[in-house]
Amino acid sequence: MQQARDPLPDKIDVNVPSVARMYDHILGGKNNYAVDREAVDELLKVVPSTQALALNNRRFLQRVVRVLAREYGIRQFIDHGSGLPTQDNVHQVAQQVDKDCRVVYVDNDPIVLAHGRALLEENENTTVIQADMRDTEGILEHPDTVRLIDFDQPVAALFVSVLHCIPDADDPAGLVRRVAGRLAPGSLLVVCQLVSQDPETRRAVTDFMAESTGGNWGRVREPHEVDGFFEGLEVLEPGLVEVSTWRPDSDLGPKQTTWEWQEYGGVGRKP
Repeated sequence: MQQARDPLPDKIDVNVPSVARMYDHILGGKNNYAVDREAVDELLKVVPSTQALALNNRRFLQRVVRVLAREYGIRQFIDHGSGLPTQDNVHQVAQQVDKDCRVVYVDNDPIVLAHGRALLEENENTTVIQADMRDTEGILEHPDTVRLIDFDQPVAALFVSVLHCIPDADDPAGLVRRVAGRLAPGSLLVVCQLVSQDPETRRAVTDFMAESTGGNWGRVREPHEVDGFFEGLEVLEPGLVEVSTWRPDSDLGPKQTTWEWQEYGGVGRKP
């Protein structure tokens, strides 16, 4: 099958930490570099609960995809800021429900394109495109997206633990509304991001990540700001919550020993 192809990167900058590679390291992956591991070590000094938070966030992603496929009949997923492939990726979870589920992964990190392409080479219902998640038109009109996604049918648009990478000047709430506006009624938007009630934690983490990633960061926000991302959407039960409590399979997930920050969000349905 012929597919549109974004060019593979000539080189990857291993001197600046990448959010995707840091997350990969936290989850126990191997697609990261010393600079990413060092940044994670420093981040853990600021917010010791980071690893449990990341593991719970990953479980939320897997759980929500399974629920949307099984209970809501969703067969199309666009995963914004997907990060590096790891175990039980979106396509693997969705295609366990229905092998015909279609998934478009989107990330701007060139290493994600390289590793994702290798993983998905034999899966004709899945693709990975290199794009900035703020480029809604470029993503939704990309040839591979058009090949896989029927925009006359409901789609699940995923923004899982990525909107804290978007600065206020780029209007993350507007990004969610822009994507929702392009999707069919009945589509579902999964949105969560890092939040904290503590001003010092928000400042310290935001400053650390902005400096470490060369400015590729937005802001740790407050829960009420994330609530605003769901304007115009019908929020599914159990509402907007710390993500380990969103329809949990059990209470056996990793426990955060401190709560200086958390992953907060849920699922909204387009009327």
